[in-house]
Amino acid sequence: MTARTLAILLFDGVEELDAVGPWEALSYWTQNHPDDGWRVATASVGGSAITAAKGMVITPTTALEDLEHVDVLLHPGGRGTRALFKDAAHLERVRRIAGTAELMTSVCTGSLVYAAAGLLRDRPAITHRGSVDLLREIDPSIDVREGERWVEDGDVVTSAGVSAGIDMALHLVGRLVSPQRGRDVQHGIEYDPAPPVWDDEGDAR
Repeated sequence: MTARTLAILLFDGVEELDAVGPWEALSYWTQNHPDDGWRVATASVGGSAITAAKGMVITPTTALEDLEHVDVLLHPGGRGTRALFKDAAHLERVRRIAGTAELMTSVCTGSLVYAAAGLLRDRPAITHRGSVDLLREIDPSIDVREGERWVEDGDVVTSAGVSAGIDMALHLVGRLVSPQRGRDVQHGIEYDPAPPVWDDEGDAR
């Protein structure tokens, strides 16, 4: 059986956790449960290494154009999306993938690209909390669901900023396989957020 492909798009200026967070969850899933029939690929245009927003250099596993078919695309965010949502060639690339993909997913400001490509017209979506006004500006028809970690609408799933991409990735596992598999992955990567809580004096407790 040929594995189906979930591709995580990489580009200069991508926010590191937008891509690496979902990659951790999804790769744990596909490597520990190969019989589910999925693989995760990281891909950049041309296949070259990229420099992420905070300086991490990432070499993708493949060139985007070398992927025979993308079943699920995950488009991360980051400051690099500010150029991409104005890049006609990139928007056409996204539309072309959307034409045959089962699911188009985004993390953080990746949804700005989808909005500019026309994929979110008259649909609910979310982005980083600091970019909700820009999302509305790009396409006023979008029902922006502020405060939600991820928003699913048929063949499009968007998530809020940065760490919310991990939540969305676990949701994808649950959707593509089963809720129990999603729980298995959550436990396997020990994803159980417990951030510090600060009191009024600024001390952690």
